[in-house]
Amino acid sequence: MKITSVRSFLLSYPFPEPVRLPFYGGERTLLKRDAMFIRVEADNGLVGYAPGPGSESVHHAISRTIAPFLEGRVLADPDALRVLFLEGPGADASLARTYGAVEIALFDLAGKARGVPVSELLGGRVRDSIRLYGSAGMYMSGEGYAAEASAIAELGFRAYKMRPAAGPEQDLETVRLMRRAVGPDFDLMVDAHTWWRMGDRSYSPATVEQLALDMAAHHIAWLEEPLPPDDHAGYLALMEKDLVPLASGEHEPSEERFLDLILTRAVDYVQMDVCCQGGYSLGRRLFAEIARQGLRFAFHSWGTALEVAAAAQLGICWPPTVVEWLEYPCYSAPARAGMYPFPLAAEILTEPLQIEGGDLIVPRTPGLGVTVDERVIERYPWIPGPW
Repeated sequence: MKITSVRSFLLSYPFPEPVRLPFYGGERTLLKRDAMFIRVEADNGLVGYAPGPGSESVHHAISRTIAPFLEGRVLADPDALRVLFLEGPGADASLARTYGAVEIALFDLAGKARGVPVSELLGGRVRDSIRLYGSAGMYMSGEGYAAEASAIAELGFRAYKMRPAAGPEQDLETVRLMRRAVGPDFDLMVDAHTWWRMGDRSYSPATVEQLALDMAAHHIAWLEEPLPPDDHAGYLALMEKDLVPLASGEHEPSEERFLDLILTRAVDYVQMDVCCQGGYSLGRRLFAEIARQGLRFAFHSWGTALEVAAAAQLGICWPPTVVEWLEYPCYSAPARAGMYPFPLAAEILTEPLQIEGGDLIVPRTPGLGVTVDERVIERYPWIPGPW
């Protein structure tokens, strides 16, 4: 089976009205959401797909470097092609990360050619489902977060992640209101990345420590990125106080930095995005080390349903004691709770993902087990500029 074409498609969904998100000391305005899918075709007519980051630089890297490298090559073993790429243009770290996204499409294509799901090419599945957490919660009042947490629970999810940014006292009150709204048996994750991004209003280490202690009283599942992600020493110091489970990883720039986070046991939950941080190959290497260290893994997934499906095929190759969670971004729609509308996220697939009891049921059909609807290319044309 010879690769004949490698293409990436940038997509945009412009919001009907700008989305304004007030936070402690400022306001963020969103104009659109971007996405990408990657398409690899073979000479036998089969097509493999993968999610990609909605980035012009990534799009150019694929068209100018990765596509010329792959086109004309025989796809027998995706791992072998990756080794060749890393010996050549993949010596550049950013190109290697982008190749990790394209490689997902190679696995999808190889799975379709062999008649097996991608999970069987990644070591073999040990389960058929993976637990999801509904991810939304963008800079609202405490009452708004509590209402959304309840609505996410009503959708069937057993966990909800939100992003507080209203000041220390209000952030703590928000967690109290959410816990009261959903009861004791529903998991709550607090993504605190805004706490270190507000300039002179960023929370001090002492404030972060006190909030970790106070939020622990409400039994949150984890506190995510409460400190700058490159401050591994700060995470380790906070971990040693054993106040609340910590999570980080989505901003790690390299395998070496991931390993530093893991080997120093600076967090309880390691996070990674297969779409933009190295794909399946890096995930497989990290999971083994995470298991050895007795830590847990949680996928970061902040794009389309195609990204969720791709991550799940890797996650189910490990037991939930290692790979515990997969993030499921909840976008709003008429009569449906969520952070804001992003219909492209679901419409990229011809059929919705199968979710039962808050778990994603991972298909056993060949490849990724989903069908990409290429009509989204015309429906959501690319809009240049920041989102």
